[in-house]
Amino acid sequence: MKKFLLLTGGVIAACVALALIGPLAGLLFSGLFVALSMHFYIASKSTFGKIFWFTVGLIGVLSAISNIPAMVGLAAIAIIYVIYKKWNGEDVKIPTIEGKKEEDPFTNFEKEWSNLTK
Repeated sequence: MKKFLLLTGGVIAACVALALIGPLAGLLFSGLFVALSMHFYIASKSTFGKIFWFTVGLIGVLSAISNIPAMVGLAAIAIIYVIYKKWNGEDVKIPTIEGKKEEDPFTNFEKEWSNLTK
């Protein structure tokens, strides 16, 4: 029964991802547009070049905003990935921000200060 539910969920997610392949391609193209414009904006020396590449980047951002349905397609692709992992019996690990161990800078300072005062 579990395999049947995984298969059904995978088929539904695949249908959604395939139905949204156009917006996904548009989002990819928009992202490339924005990345290239940022690269050339930073490399540009002239004011005209900076204005031009900023405008190109703005057009790319507006194009990416218009491809919001692609987010549903990205979610469907993520669901397909999780279902594939579950099908093979692998554990799915999703990284979280909470999982990172943050070091307190003051703790390090206290250690160094105690070493200096000895």
